[in-house]
Amino acid sequence: MAERRVFAGPAVRKVRREAGMTQAAMAEALDISPSYLNLIEHGQRPLSATVIVKLAERFGFDAATLGVEAVPGGAAGLRRRLSDARFADLGIGAQEVEEWLATAPTTAAAFARLFDAAPEAGAALQEEAPEVAAVRRAIEKWRNHFADLDAKAEELADELRLAGGDLYGTISERLRTRHQLGIRILPSDVMPDRLRWLDWHARQLLLSELLRPASRTFQAAATLAQIEAKGEIDALVAGAEFAESAAARLFERHLVHYFAAALMMPYSRFLRACDATGYDLLLLQRRFGAGYEQVAHRLTTLQRVGARGLPFFMLRIDRAGQGSKRYAGASQSPLVDGDARCPLWGVHEAFARPGEVIADLVELEDGTRWFTQSRSVAAPGATGSGTPARFAVCVGVDAKVAAPLIAARGIDLMRSPATPIGLGCRRCTRTGCVQRSMPPLGRPLRFRDGERGVSAFDFAGD
Repeated sequence: MAERRVFAGPAVRKVRREAGMTQAAMAEALDISPSYLNLIEHGQRPLSATVIVKLAERFGFDAATLGVEAVPGGAAGLRRRLSDARFADLGIGAQEVEEWLATAPTTAAAFARLFDAAPEAGAALQEEAPEVAAVRRAIEKWRNHFADLDAKAEELADELRLAGGDLYGTISERLRTRHQLGIRILPSDVMPDRLRWLDWHARQLLLSELLRPASRTFQAAATLAQIEAKGEIDALVAGAEFAESAAARLFERHLVHYFAAALMMPYSRFLRACDATGYDLLLLQRRFGAGYEQVAHRLTTLQRVGARGLPFFMLRIDRAGQGSKRYAGASQSPLVDGDARCPLWGVHEAFARPGEVIADLVELEDGTRWFTQSRSVAAPGATGSGTPARFAVCVGVDAKVAAPLIAARGIDLMRSPATPIGLGCRRCTRTGCVQRSMPPLGRPLRFRDGERGVSAFDFAGD
């Protein structure tokens, strides 16, 4: 079988510079000639599978990141940014975008970062707070997989499993015996605005009675994470080098919750269960005593070298369509990028069909297809008016790799009719859409006397 060939010069150059090596020194370590390494770094020669293996073995490099840089949304996200009206006269094609990412991924990431921060950027990107955007970039840099946290959580989960079958009970006992922390469940009127409160003075973890069993276990596990995984979490936060302390705290909270989920759903056991059940979300939820949202988030983290799951993304929206959680993971899906989304997408229908998992095969304008599953979930507690908070949680994967999903069985993922959607009306140039609420950016409106189309807006095409 022929070796896999990859052009990934910038990634190799980055590895060499981080190692503080000259081209000659690295070429010797890889057992290739300096001239060949020079050609590789300049994108004039492919990187063979043999050299990829040597990079992984001698420099601890994750081969899956070759040629990939932290551009939210990947190539599709970059194309979306370049479709802005400010660049309409440049005629930038998809091939140019692919070449840019392949030859200069760092500058592409820099452009994406500047575009997202620009005051003139699309309204969807203006919605995200700077500290939230900074944390999202840090998470996507790691593809939402933190190997050190997963390894530590898996080791602890095995230890707790030997102590008993009830995870909540074994976590409670460990908090009591090792850390002198008791757990008390308090009525909601005593703790009306909190779900968890770690009272170090009283040596107690106080949990709200509003928490369901899975959430109660998760909050207890999060407290254990704050104590026993503090060193690993602090190192990751420090390495992110956030400019704002609020961003550092948000990232720390994400990592604490990551560890808690990894403790409830240990990597190896969870991945085996995913493969065995066809990624049946409801069955996984019951098997691991977790919430639907917890399982959905966990699916985006399965990127361990040598034991990868499918590259899922996750999105959580409220009734107004605003995204409060979005993780691209390894999917590079543009569906999580920005805060405007197509009303034709089944994720919105989840609110009208509580408890039901809604499967949807969707197709974007560039022809890429995604298989998504959405379900509404209720948040513990209520607003001041007593209205319960509800969200729609969606997980999705590229249709090309969705065949193992039990929810996709019997569907011809590449030929069956798919729901045609866009990335929000301002970014979508599909014509004749009855659901359109705004004209697309950069397209002049067109009016014809005596005519009324199915769409409220008629505009010039390509």
